[in-house]
This record gives sequence, C-alpha cells and structure tokens, in this order.
Amino acid sequence: MKALILAAGRGERLRPLTDTTPKPLLPVRGRPLIEWHLLALARAGVREVVVNTAWLEEQFPAALGDGARFGLRIRYSMEGRDHGCALETAGGIAKALPLLGDVFWVVAGDVFLPGFTFDATLPTMRQARLWMVPNAAHHPGGDFGIAADGRLTDGREGPRYTWASVGLFRRTMFEAIEVGTRVPLRPLLEREIAAGQVDGCLWRGEWTDVGTPERWAALG
Repeated sequence: MKALILAAGRGERLRPLTDTTPKPLLPVRGRPLIEWHLLALARAGVREVVVNTAWLEEQFPAALGDGARFGLRIRYSMEGRDHGCALETAGGIAKALPLLGDVFWVVAGDVFLPGFTFDATLPTMRQARLWMVPNAAHHPGGDFGIAADGRLTDGREGPRYTWASVGLFRRTMFEAIEVGTRVPLRPLLEREIAAGQVDGCLWRGEWTDVGTPERWAALG
C-alpha cells in the first residue's frame, strides 16, 4: 500500500502563518503536522509516500528529505514547478497516479488525527472508503450520511457527518483526468456515492481541521 499526502494548498485562512510556512509544516505538539501522518503510515507498514506540493514547495524536501528517517521512501509530486499552481484535490491525485498503486491512501496534510491507524482495506469493487467524523462547530451541516450497509449517502435522510480528509481510493476514479488540469474532488465523490461505490466508516478519535490560526493554537 502506498499513500498520498495532500500538501499543495496555499492556506489562505491560516495567514499570516502560511505566508512563510506551508500548512503541513506548521508545528503541532513538538513536530511538523505532516510528520504525524508520516509516522502513523510507517507504523502501519506503508513504505512509499507521495507528497504533492505547490505553495512554498521547496520547503518540503528540505524538511522531510527522502523519508529514510521515518522508515519511508518519500517522493514529491511538484505541481508548482510543473504547472505553476496547485491542481486542487482530484487534479493533484491524477498527477500523482504514476507514483501510486491500484489502491492507495489519501490524507490531507492539514488535518490532525494522531490516533488514526492506516491499516484498513477497501471492499471489493468499491471505488473508495472515506473516514467520517462527527461535525465540528465550524461545519455543522456535515458532508455525507452513512447507510446501514456502510455505504455513504448524500445525507438527505438521517444524520450527516464530516469527511475527515482521509480515505482509500482506487486509481480508476482519477484515470480520466488530464494531468495538469485543476479538478476538485467533491463532484467525483458525489458521482461515486450516487452509484453506491463509496464505503464510509465513522472515526471518533481526536481530529482537527487545522484551518485557522485559532484552531492551530488550540492544539498546543
């Protein structure tokens, strides 16, 4: 199993912190935020990780190197260098596909979930599995529902939950995207959810979307 850590965004809501430091390199409890993911992936047996970059992207190889000190091999998908900007989530995944496998982890570099274990598998034939969390105060409406059979729904009936920005995906979801195009992930997810192709799990451990200076400061 390989993994992609999404680290290309500008982090507008975290300014001025992100004027000089990319969001995933901001320190949280003694180490850069992205290192929490790298260490958790290594503990779960993942050995190859791709980090996609755009904003201040030269800082990532300088900070993380080749991954050897984490027990990993890190490779970089440099959207800023190759395309001049971040390609949004689905576009970034499509660019990184040559470095990934048929099924791979995706996790946002700006979420904090220190107890998460990257050791799950994807149900046969489904396109994705997303981990959901109870809705935070800043996102009370949530994103999707979870049906009794474990598949995600549009949430029009029953409770809705927030996507934790971590999931397992099949490469077939992204193969039709032309490399270098900016494509958001949400429409692809909605399409696959409508087709019954996305599984959902509820995660009740510690989770923070480190999206504002206040949320970052609250983590200590």
